[in-house]
Amino acid sequence: MPKISNTSENQLIAKLTTGLTTNPGIIVGVGDDCAVIQKDLYYHTLLKTDTVVEHIHFTADADPMRVGWKAAARVISDFAAMGGTPEALLVTIILPPETELKWIEDAYLGLTSAARRFSCSIVGGETSSSPAGSPKIISISGTGNVKHPHLTLRSGGKPGDLLYVTGTLGGSIRGKHLDFTPRIAQSTWLVNHFKPSAMMDLSDGIAKDLPRLSKASGCGFEIYKSKLPLSYHSTPDQALRDGEDYELLFSMPADQQQKLEAEWKAAFPDLQLSQIGKFTPLDQQTQPPLQGGFDHFNKT
Repeated sequence: MPKISNTSENQLIAKLTTGLTTNPGIIVGVGDDCAVIQKDLYYHTLLKTDTVVEHIHFTADADPMRVGWKAAARVISDFAAMGGTPEALLVTIILPPETELKWIEDAYLGLTSAARRFSCSIVGGETSSSPAGSPKIISISGTGNVKHPHLTLRSGGKPGDLLYVTGTLGGSIRGKHLDFTPRIAQSTWLVNHFKPSAMMDLSDGIAKDLPRLSKASGCGFEIYKSKLPLSYHSTPDQALRDGEDYELLFSMPADQQQKLEAEWKAAFPDLQLSQIGKFTPLDQQTQPPLQGGFDHFNKT
């Protein structure tokens, strides 16, 4: 009988979600950074859930305040990827009995700090025990809002569109994955001034996430490894594969390049914006498949 370790995350999601039905009013279901539901004449509701698990997303000796920040910030980052803003968070905590009370109190300080920073509310959740020796788990479900014209999906890219990333990539294991800032401000600015044709946040690395973006848009891609913006002491391969950067990856029509790059520098002088490639026609994909990136199940 096949084991889950022989299945990639993408394959598992496809297997589990094939044949799901959607009701009227659901704008986007499976396959993007958030689900999208019709709210009213002006806004859509964004839905997202995410989980951090000890030994997978953080080490046992990690500062619990930083763990709590990360748990909330991962969901908030996905709202940014859709051009939206966060509204409310539900927090589920699953802990083994040997967990020190101070650990979860400090983790909650990190959760509330992220909620305050990005003007959303923690409105409830659930707590559960787990068997002794089990990993600590914090799961966040969130709602957000996005104006109809600002909604940005993974599926809108066109051949010839340029590919951009914010910030720097690689080296998340050195602590960046616990301290990142969701790019809500930058996403809001983009959808108001230069709405991307497609966008997502980088959680599993360019090597995993760029193929997802290009597939959703029905495009091939060309990537310039020499133009990847590298975090301190990171290599181009680490920038492609490490994951947990939580930067924005987006596409933009080529005729916007000069104006976008000039106005970005004025708006965000302390945050790098790098043009790292372009979308190509699907039948003109010439680069070999990218290798690496994080996969929860298939580690080969």
